[in-house]
Amino acid sequence: MTHSTEPLEGAPLIAPSTVNHPLYEPVVDACRTVFDPEIPVNIYDLGLIYTVDISDANEVKVIMTLTAPGCPVAGDMPGWIAEAIEPLAGVKQVDVELTWEPPWGMEMMSDEARLELGFM
Repeated sequence: MTHSTEPLEGAPLIAPSTVNHPLYEPVVDACRTVFDPEIPVNIYDLGLIYTVDISDANEVKVIMTLTAPGCPVAGDMPGWIAEAIEPLAGVKQVDVELTWEPPWGMEMMSDEARLELGFM
């Protein structure tokens, strides 16, 4: 019996973002204004934002995770993200969804975040 570490075929674990949408960069910049209260790094560079999906009607859907399921701000963080994105010009609606799949890991942090936290 062989155990494979390959993910099952089909949908990727992390859905792709709509990086070619004109609102993508402003939305990412807005996400960068939200910080994890326990770590002095913004949630985007921490790798907590998995997907930024923007429809043709400018409806923004963010799929995010937290560093740990027991995170004290678990209930608040999606609201902080929505509050950061909603004021952007052109954004029609914001939906923030929490997921625990795949689980967050240190490898999801940007190099800037690793440097800041002394992991490099």
